[in-house]
Amino acid sequence: MLSLQGKIVAITGASGGIGEATARLLAQRGAAVVLSARRSERIDAIAQDIREQGGRATACVVDVTKAEDLRRLVSTAIDQYGRIDVLVNNAGIAPISPLADLDTEGWSAMIDVNLRGTLNGIAAALPAFREQGSGHLVSIVSVAGLTVSPSMAVYAATKNAVRTVHEGLRKESTDGVVRTTAISPGYIRTDLADSMADPHVRDQTRKNMDAMGIPPAAVARAVAFAIEQPADVEIGEINVRPTVQA
Repeated sequence: MLSLQGKIVAITGASGGIGEATARLLAQRGAAVVLSARRSERIDAIAQDIREQGGRATACVVDVTKAEDLRRLVSTAIDQYGRIDVLVNNAGIAPISPLADLDTEGWSAMIDVNLRGTLNGIAAALPAFREQGSGHLVSIVSVAGLTVSPSMAVYAATKNAVRTVHEGLRKESTDGVVRTTAISPGYIRTDLADSMADPHVRDQTRKNMDAMGIPPAAVARAVAFAIEQPADVEIGEINVRPTVQA
């Protein structure tokens, strides 16, 4: 039977939403999880709750825009549990708006968190994966990159850039040491809309989430499915959306 027992998984953006749901589910299925985010009190509380329920969890404060923080996350996993089997790049923001608004600060923030944050994670994890002889990179991207909607051009661009990086890494890793999985959620009930500066876009996104959004656990199950596969199986990409989403 496929199992997560003994897997060591580090997760960025684990203070809520998809990251928290993923940490909880993987821990329930036997993995040891290292939760990371900027909100120390939140990830500490989640890790404590997981431990009280019999799981293995620790917390590490991380800002994904800082390469040294990602290196510390990988080191924490190795120091605490002896290795790192999986890095889940989940941290992301979406201060989306029409291009005509010229929100260059929002554009830069999305590039820094969504793309550079993922690259920082790759740079931190790859040496450990190579030294161990195995490792799995999972990144949460978005269906927004599959069909670009108004106001989402830069956000979609950052997510598609991550897809491209994944495909490049996959082709560079056919020796079987590193596996890659990109998971694209649709409308998921999270607080992602809080990072949207445009009030109209923010309100509309919240309405769509309320009307059709599915729980973050749906994405967590996709993560679990990808990483529980045997070493010779790579799940390259998964789209997870509500059945009612166009």
